[in-house]
Amino acid sequence: MLLTLTTTHRPATDLGYLLHKNPARVQTFDLAFGQAHVFYPEASEDRCSAALLLDVDPVALVRGRGALLTDYVNDRPYAASSFLSVAIARVFGSALGGRSTERPELVDAALPLSATVAALPCGNEARVRGLFEPLGYDVTVRPADTATTAGRYRDVTLTARMPLRELLTHLYVLIPVLDNRKHYWVGDDEVDKLIGRGKGWLEAHPQRDFIVRRYLKHQRGLADAAIARLSLDEEAGEAEPEDGDVPDPPLNEVRMKAVVRALEASGAARVLDLGCGEGRLLKALLRVGQFHEIVGVDASATALKNAERRLRLDRLPERQRQRITLVHGAMTYRDARLAGYDAAAVVEVVEHLEPGRVPAFERALFEFARPGTVVMTTPNREYNANYPNIADGGLRHPDHRFEWTRGEFASWSERVAEAHGYRVQFEPVGDVDARLGAPTQMAIFERCS
Repeated sequence: MLLTLTTTHRPATDLGYLLHKNPARVQTFDLAFGQAHVFYPEASEDRCSAALLLDVDPVALVRGRGALLTDYVNDRPYAASSFLSVAIARVFGSALGGRSTERPELVDAALPLSATVAALPCGNEARVRGLFEPLGYDVTVRPADTATTAGRYRDVTLTARMPLRELLTHLYVLIPVLDNRKHYWVGDDEVDKLIGRGKGWLEAHPQRDFIVRRYLKHQRGLADAAIARLSLDEEAGEAEPEDGDVPDPPLNEVRMKAVVRALEASGAARVLDLGCGEGRLLKALLRVGQFHEIVGVDASATALKNAERRLRLDRLPERQRQRITLVHGAMTYRDARLAGYDAAAVVEVVEHLEPGRVPAFERALFEFARPGTVVMTTPNREYNANYPNIADGGLRHPDHRFEWTRGEFASWSERVAEAHGYRVQFEPVGDVDARLGAPTQMAIFERCS
């Protein structure tokens, strides 16, 4: 099996720093199924090529298994397959992971690159193009499809301007997809591997489901789980503002990311989303494996029904479905079901309460439920001056009963923290106006004992 990587970036020999392989010498790596050799057919300032040659030992693969002749005589030592993906991860692991000590500035740089994979068992040319062209590659397939040439094996050259780590990631995932088989057992960890490697490109790929099913060897349960997680990844970036006069989709996305980041940093595994509404934050939380138990709570039965539909609970794989629970309940009453959780999120909720009900909310959350961490966001009323559709003194949403200034929110939060044994810190969310602050203010409460 042969993979060749080429760049015309100047100096082209920087490719050696990205791959962590010296162009001046041949290197050999022992693998469970053979040996991988790395060498440079050319290395100049103008053009540099690195070759990964994989020598698979078919005898070692089947030794001791009572193998038949067909186990020794087949295409596995020669045709590009999952063996080559494993070699990429082992030999070019630093480049695949986006690490370079000597040339860190090149890790995310879009470089002129080409990759040639010899003897790729891809069937027809259209299939190769359908997988790689949506990712921005110019694709050359030899032999091309004609009336007289049709073969299983093709030499495929991909040309693009992109970071090397992205090219290697695409090859790592799509080579075994084209081969349509893997040489090793595929289990739950393979789903996590695919989600990690596919982040940022696989979610929106027009052949996403085809890629997932082939990568996971057509194991339906694993493929359904991966597709569900990728669907959540894709939808997490949707812009879904509150109903009202001031739609701000980018702010909603920034807010959700800030809350998830704070919950992750807390180390929480069991998380409440209080006032979960239609499940926007719940979708984002499901994407994070750290959260083993996620509970959405809302006083509106209609909102919970909408959340159930938004999350597609009836279609989630069983393991995902077991992570999430929807609970009908009010945040202003003591509820034993909500006690003992690691963290609670209260996102754009408190301003919907009548001011006279805020003390009851405070006790229900900080005195009775008493989670280890509380992440709370609310609008900054001062920032409303930047919205031309809001009259002086007006509120950001028709259902808001009040909105706090930065000083008012800080004063309330510090008093609550002191009264209930928490410490609190504040973070702005969204673009910060030098005079008016950020559009959203976030408080992170950590229980002292």
